[in-house]
Amino acid sequence: MMTASEKVTLSENARRHIDAWIKRYPANQKRSGVMEALRFVQEENGGHLTVGLMDAVAEQLEMPNIAVYEVATFYTMYHQHPVGRHVLEVCTNLSCLLNGAEEISEHLKKRLGINWNETTPDKRITLKEVECLGACINAPVCQLGKKYIENLTPEKVDELLAALK
Repeated sequence: MMTASEKVTLSENARRHIDAWIKRYPANQKRSGVMEALRFVQEENGGHLTVGLMDAVAEQLEMPNIAVYEVATFYTMYHQHPVGRHVLEVCTNLSCLLNGAEEISEHLKKRLGINWNETTPDKRITLKEVECLGACINAPVCQLGKKYIENLTPEKVDELLAALK
């Protein structure tokens, strides 16, 4: 749940990055840069957004705060709470479900000792359930950062987790 916050100012680095990015769009379409602005600000903030940061992005892009909140809460790539160093997103949509996503999900939860939208006690991994990653042909699939891991099996999951240590 989002709550009101104190006024936050974007870093000079973030303002420069956003200004450079929005030059790709017509001058009256600054809001087209909202996804990149949120991505950059989230990364700069250690992996999550705050209401204050979203408000600052809205101000920078001259758009209503609510429009920024809508984007930030719709897409699973944006996080409104602190997350682990690694965010592991598991697709549980139909193709993945029919190809073993439920088994993969249960295996991950058991191995990590956490549930959906939780982070391991060592702050290493946050586990998220997502609706669709668009890789149905290689289901089941998960996403780790910008990398897709496809044709998941419990053994592949174990290898993945071992590599994250």
